[in-house]
Amino acid sequence: MNYDQYGQCWTTPNELFEMLCQDPTLPIGNFLVKVGGEGAWDDADQYNRSIEEFYADFPKIKYIREIDLPVEEFHQIQQGNWHMPDNYLNMDIAKWLLDECKSQAELQRVGEELLLYQERDLFNLLRYLKYMIDTFRKNNVVWGLGRGSSVASYALYLIGVHKINSLYYDLNIEEFLK
Repeated sequence: MNYDQYGQCWTTPNELFEMLCQDPTLPIGNFLVKVGGEGAWDDADQYNRSIEEFYADFPKIKYIREIDLPVEEFHQIQQGNWHMPDNYLNMDIAKWLLDECKSQAELQRVGEELLLYQERDLFNLLRYLKYMIDTFRKNNVVWGLGRGSSVASYALYLIGVHKINSLYYDLNIEEFLK
C-alpha cells in the first residue's frame, strides 16, 4: 500500500491485480486505485461502465488521480467518501444531539455548537463519530477519556468521543473549533 501527501491509502491497478490473484475474494470496492499513465484511467472507467451496462453485482473500482488542492479543500471533498452505513449517513445528527439534552443549559450549548459545526460543514464528521463510537461500544473497544481541545465540545461528549463534561468545567467550544 502507498500513501499520498493527504494520507490517502492507495494501490495501483497492477498491485490490485496481484492481490486478486492471491485472494480472488478480495473486496476490490474497498480499495482506492491510483490511475495514471497511458490507458490506466480508461481501463478503470471501462470496467465500471461494464458493470453498469450488464447490471453485474460486482463492486466498482474507486479511483483517484493526482490532485493539487489545499488540504482543507481536500478534506471537505473526502468527507463524502467516508464509509458508514446509510442509517448514519442520513441521520439527523442535530436532532439526535438535541434529544440527548436534559436541561436548558445543555440545549443552549448544543445549539451554539451545532451552529459552529454547521458553519464549518462538519455534520458528516459528527455522524461518522457517532457511527465510530457505536461500533466501538458494540465491539467492546476501549478508548481514552479525552484529549486535547476536543474535550471543549459538549456535542462530542454527548456522542461519547470523550468523557469530559465541558459544561461542568466551563470549557469554551472556541478552543476546539478555532
